[in-house]
Amino acid sequence: MSATASGGGLDSVEAVARALDEHDYLADEGLATVVFLALRMQRPLLLEGAAGVGKTEVAKALAAITGGELLRLQCYEGIDRSQVLYEWDHARQLLHLRTAEAAGRVVAEGAEAVESELYTERFLLRRPLLQAIEATDGPPPVLLIDEIDRADDEFEAFLLEILSDWSVTIPELGTRRAVVPPIVILTSNRTRDVHDALKRRCLYHWVDHPDPERELAILRRRVPGTPDALARQVAAATHELRQIGLYKPPGVAEAIDWAGALTALGRSELDAATVDATLGAVVKYREDAERVHRHGFAALLGPEASTAPTAPAAPSAPAAPGDGGVAGAPGGTGSPDGPS
Repeated sequence: MSATASGGGLDSVEAVARALDEHDYLADEGLATVVFLALRMQRPLLLEGAAGVGKTEVAKALAAITGGELLRLQCYEGIDRSQVLYEWDHARQLLHLRTAEAAGRVVAEGAEAVESELYTERFLLRRPLLQAIEATDGPPPVLLIDEIDRADDEFEAFLLEILSDWSVTIPELGTRRAVVPPIVILTSNRTRDVHDALKRRCLYHWVDHPDPERELAILRRRVPGTPDALARQVAAATHELRQIGLYKPPGVAEAIDWAGALTALGRSELDAATVDATLGAVVKYREDAERVHRHGFAALLGPEASTAPTAPAAPSAPAAPGDGGVAGAPGGTGSPDGPS
C-alpha cells in the first residue's frame, strides 16, 4: 500500500468516499473505487468527461485530504517541456553578469568562472513537473495535469516518458529522481482522443453528468443558502437543458453558478421571466440560448409551473422531482460537485 493510502487513512473504497464527502465532493462508488486504486497502486488517474462535470475538483479534494501540495499544470496548444519542467532565469543571469562585470570579477577571475555560476540552483525556475519530482518533505504532492487533450502529440510523448520513471536530467545539474511518486490526476474534455500509450499508463474513469437527485445534493452542499424548492427546480431544469442538443450542455459548475445567481437575486423558485433573465449563468453560447428559447421555458419548469413572471403575492408552485419527466430521469456514473 502506498504511504498516501495508508498514512492518510484512505485504506478502503468506503474511506475514500467518506473523505471526499467531508471535503464536499460527492463521489459514487465507481469514482471512489478508481481513486482508491490510483492511490493504492501509485498509478496516474485519467478522468475524461464534458467540461464542468467536476474532474478538476477531484485533484483539489485529494490535495485537501492528503495535505499534499496541489501542483497544477494547465495544458494548451503549443505547450512544451520548458514550460512544464524547468527554465533558466535569463533576466537574473544577465543581471548577475553585469554585476560581476561592474565589480571587476570578469577581469580578476576570468569569464569562464563567472559564466559557470549562471547554471546553478539559484537561477533555476522549477515548473510543476520538476516540483513534483523534487518534492521530499511531507505528503506527496498532487499533480493536476489539466485538459491534456489540448496539448499536442509531442507533449504527450514527453509526458509519457516522465510518468514512466519520474526522473529528469538537467544537463548542467544532473539527474533528479522522485523519492515518492506524486499523486497524478489527468483530465480531458475529449476535444480529441488521448493516445493509447498514455491511457495504458493510467487508470481511467469517465465522469458523467450526475442525475437530478445527486445534482440536488451537490447544490445543497455547494450553495447552502438556496431554498430547497429552488434547488430542486435548478437541478431538474439543468438536467432538461442537457437533453435538448445544446452545443455546450451545462455542467455541474453552471448549475452551481445558476443556483448562486438565483439565491443572490433573492428568488425562492423559478418562473419563465427569471429563467430568461438569468439564462446567461447556465448557457454560455448565443446559439444555445436561442435553442432554449425555441424549446420553451415551460419544458424547463415542468408542466405545472407557470410561464408568467411570478408575482410576489402569488408565486408559482415549485417543480417537484419528476415533473416533466426530468428530476427522476436516470443520469451518468460521475458525481462531481465543481468545475471541470
